[in-house]
Amino acid sequence: MALEIRPYREEDVAGMLKVWNEVVEGGEAFPQIEPLTHAEAEELFAAQTLSVVADLDGRVMGLYVLRPNDVGRCAHVGNASYAVASSVRGLGLGRALVEDSLAQAARKGFRGLQLNAVAAGNEPAIRLCEGLGFAHVGTIPGGFANFMGDYEDVRIYYKSTVPAWRAC
Repeated sequence: MALEIRPYREEDVAGMLKVWNEVVEGGEAFPQIEPLTHAEAEELFAAQTLSVVADLDGRVMGLYVLRPNDVGRCAHVGNASYAVASSVRGLGLGRALVEDSLAQAARKGFRGLQLNAVAAGNEPAIRLCEGLGFAHVGTIPGGFANFMGDYEDVRIYYKSTVPAWRAC
């Protein structure tokens, strides 16, 4: 199994779209309800600070997008969204993507990475965030409407990308 984490290329968009839409249609992790069209995916991935794929044996099986969490005086904090194909979950692709996003966020000048909407029912994502040292900084009660129409809490996570000796 050869895994390569790399910036996306135009020819990756179809594979990225498939993985992204699988997560959207699952209704348990992404806030979007409608799947993306190919044209929307091209626009979305091109508009990010960085869009990255997990290429597993020549196939896009995961991805992340990195961007500022907000504008202006808050643009130094990054935000990311992650997607992994269901057929390869549990193999460490999610961990590899999050670790890469932290390194890339620092390279892009982000002083930290904030994850705004980790659904409380998404236990693998919560374990991953906490296992990688993200701090749980808040909860929005009932902030996520899952595919069953139930409202579950949304957890917000944050991790600094600045080495402790440079944080001051």
